[in-house]
Amino acid sequence: MLQNYPIVIVGGGPVGLGLAVMLGLRGIACALVEPRTALSRIPKGQNLTQRTLEHFANWGIEKELRAARLMPKGYPIGELTAYCNLMSKYWHAPAGREIVRPFYSQDNERLPQYQMESVLREKLATLPVVHALFGWRAERMEQEKETVRVSIRSEDGSAVRTLTCDYLVGCDGAHSLVRAQIGIERSKQDYEQTMLLAVFRSSDLEERLKRFPMRSTYRVLRPELKGFWQFFGRISLPDHWFFHAPVPPDAKIETFDSLGLIQQAAGFPCGCEFEHLSFWNMRVAVAENYQNGRVFIAGDAAHSHPPYGGFGLNNGLEDIVNLGWKLTARLQGWGTDGLLQSYSIERRPVFWQTADDFITSRIKRDADFLERYNPERDLQEFEAAWQAREGDIGSRFQQYEPNYEGSPVVFGPPGGVNSAHGVHAFKARPGHHLAPAPASQGKSTFEALGSGFTLLALDAPEQSVAEFKSAAQKLGIALAVVSDSRSGGREVYESGLILVRPDQYVVWVGENAGAQAEAILRRVIGVGCTGETLSAESKT
Repeated sequence: MLQNYPIVIVGGGPVGLGLAVMLGLRGIACALVEPRTALSRIPKGQNLTQRTLEHFANWGIEKELRAARLMPKGYPIGELTAYCNLMSKYWHAPAGREIVRPFYSQDNERLPQYQMESVLREKLATLPVVHALFGWRAERMEQEKETVRVSIRSEDGSAVRTLTCDYLVGCDGAHSLVRAQIGIERSKQDYEQTMLLAVFRSSDLEERLKRFPMRSTYRVLRPELKGFWQFFGRISLPDHWFFHAPVPPDAKIETFDSLGLIQQAAGFPCGCEFEHLSFWNMRVAVAENYQNGRVFIAGDAAHSHPPYGGFGLNNGLEDIVNLGWKLTARLQGWGTDGLLQSYSIERRPVFWQTADDFITSRIKRDADFLERYNPERDLQEFEAAWQAREGDIGSRFQQYEPNYEGSPVVFGPPGGVNSAHGVHAFKARPGHHLAPAPASQGKSTFEALGSGFTLLALDAPEQSVAEFKSAAQKLGIALAVVSDSRSGGREVYESGLILVRPDQYVVWVGENAGAQAEAILRRVIGVGCTGETLSAESKT
């Protein structure tokens, strides 16, 4: 049985589901292949950023997602860190992602991944152009010049199908069959550390943690663990928890004293009713490329890392938001192969730096701190250093600002690079996420952005706006124009003309495009993106 689709998505976790929803909302027919018919109840991917909630708002399911939370509305999402165990006198609970809240249009959220997947599956069922094949597994892919063939088999082995598509996207996890079959290699960094995952209930733990301000995650730093954490995370109130911690390399899950380790980290003999116990290995793995011809990979298929800091799932969703609009553009005839190639160019450096600078380096900083400072050696020195750490922890959220300044389809600054490092700002900067500002019509400028390109025209010359409209029509690009004054809070953008692409990243700013509007639009859709430049006049 042969079926043809513009896009086939292999893997129906949150990343694959998100891509299918995004494409379905844009009218792009696709098939989603996923072996699981039921959702796993192991809690992971819980900490969702403000940026991720912007995606859910754009997909029209932000309220449904928040309604699916297990924690009470408004419960603090931040973390607390204690020295040696949770009963220690040394602890701090610094500000977290709320520091950067003003630069996004949504609050962040916390809920188990299976709750998010349930919301996405329900939305998927309302999209007639999406064909969800739950209970089917991809077995073989064959890429040809103008098509990709995918052989799939039902989980019970009773049926086989062949799907053909213009493009295939592998969202099938860290052990991706898609990545392996198209021959994309991965660079790995193994921490050589085995970790315990325990899911349990404990009313004792909940009662003793009332000594702290309310938090969702509790980390424990012990000198002998060399910077690796023991950490507890809330699943739901009053007593549902998960716990990650390093274990000896020769440990066996069947005989390991998980309760003893939890009691060590807690600092008292709490009782636990276990629901799940398993081991996993700490490692980072990043694909050498996110594309091979007509096949792409996203999420854990492209990059995987330890669950430190809530970067993994959020990065995976950012992958498919980046890729989704570019595939749509190509299928609709106005995007180019150069635009598709920019997906890997933009996203891969962001994840490498996330892994190196926001995960590995944090483990090393914690290890260095624990080796350098010890209350038993010098109490006064330790207490001063411990207090100083609190401000350092919060600063990492300000420094994490993924951007595409070096993208060939963005008019970034000279010498710009694609990076996870940046500075949050309201100024509209090419390559950076557009921060929200008030709009005269009641909505924020961010909420006024369209599903295609948007030109914010703030007291801008009418001739420039007309040039952009004419060029967009000529090139077949969906372009919405949002006209407003430059005052009333919008002066923070520091530009009169701001071109924003469908994933809400700024690609060009200026005061007067002159006769360059068509050249600008050609570049941001990938025409000549490897070498074409604009004249200096178009940037002023």
